[in-house]
Amino acid sequence: MDTDHSQPNRKPSSLRWQILRRALRRRPSSKPENLCEEIRLDEVSRRARNGFNLIPWHVVNEVGEDSDSFPKRDACFCYTLPLPNAPKLFLRQRCEDCVDLDDFEVCNKYDIDNTGLVCQWPSEDVLAYYAMLHLGSFRSKRVIELGSGYGLAGLVIAMATEASEVVISDGNPQVVDYIQCNIDANSASLGSTKVKSMILHWDQYEVSDISGTFDVIVASDCTFFKEFHKGLARTIRCLLKEDGPSEAILFSPKRGDSLDKFLVEVKNSGLHFTITETYDTEIWRRHKKFANGDPSWPNYDSDHCYPLLVSITRQRPLFPYSYYIKLWESINLE
Repeated sequence: MDTDHSQPNRKPSSLRWQILRRALRRRPSSKPENLCEEIRLDEVSRRARNGFNLIPWHVVNEVGEDSDSFPKRDACFCYTLPLPNAPKLFLRQRCEDCVDLDDFEVCNKYDIDNTGLVCQWPSEDVLAYYAMLHLGSFRSKRVIELGSGYGLAGLVIAMATEASEVVISDGNPQVVDYIQCNIDANSASLGSTKVKSMILHWDQYEVSDISGTFDVIVASDCTFFKEFHKGLARTIRCLLKEDGPSEAILFSPKRGDSLDKFLVEVKNSGLHFTITETYDTEIWRRHKKFANGDPSWPNYDSDHCYPLLVSITRQRPLFPYSYYIKLWESINLE
């Protein structure tokens, strides 16, 4: 038996491995097996189908007009940006809970992860929403998004902020194919902003053609894997513009000690950082609602789900590090 119903309080991590084991062992059958009948997905994942639901969306196409170029595993989502006269944003991505074992072969080949294909992560929604609240931080700036997944935040910045250029990057070539598809789908709404996709691995020691050229770097939930921390910190230092003000804006949950360890690498790279826990009243209101048991986000956990705002710069922050260390400790004690 793959499941043990004698243990009603099974850990989510154990349930995830059971689903993966079944997927690997499954053989063709005339009677399809529905894992969700025995293992409910809301037992397994802290992720919500809508996340913080800050940008309204709906599915406009589940298979696509051209079945040859738009696989059945994909869907097209239409986002309505909460800004005056904003155009619709169309995003093609994998259907919910769709897993392809070929994805893991690509991961092994390039030594990367496939998190960008799994879903639209809640921190990406927060980053996109935050950008719309701070249009001036991106206007006339050169911006790059790291580990962008399907490119929601990068496209929002390109469409809404009048940035001079937006580069939407990821280390997974499959993900970058989706990014380029989404750029093409929204090309008529990008105005004068130059937008391009890029395969960018954080272990690249030299990216000479773009080094030191970005005013703003953005990323969301990119500190999940500790083995990539050093490369991510080094990439941020490499890409930040040296002459004049520049900033990396990251949204990331604490996830145990994962964010702590990344910030150690940031400091070791000679960069400076600040951490903000309450950066928007609406996001904070929704966070508290979920934390208090709202059923729309089962298993919501602040440590794994609520993204903190991390600002990284070459310049020293306004307050001494001791101030941010005490603030960070107070957040960890909550």
